[in-house]
Amino acid sequence: MDLGGAGWGLQTIIGGLLLAAVLLWAMLRNRKSRQPMDRTERGTRNVYDESEQVRRTGDEDV
Repeated sequence: MDLGGAGWGLQTIIGGLLLAAVLLWAMLRNRKSRQPMDRTERGTRNVYDESEQVRRTGDEDV
């Protein structure tokens, strides 16, 4: 049964809606999980501070 291009149109519309739904879900999920990002940033800052302290003191046996 040939629908005259209706199948292609439905695939395009449904694909776009599915893509939009997945992107919306990912954005909302990432917005909620902010705490692990803060912990990562704090850890990175601590590592940089420690390496800067080692560089200033010249004590690389840490």
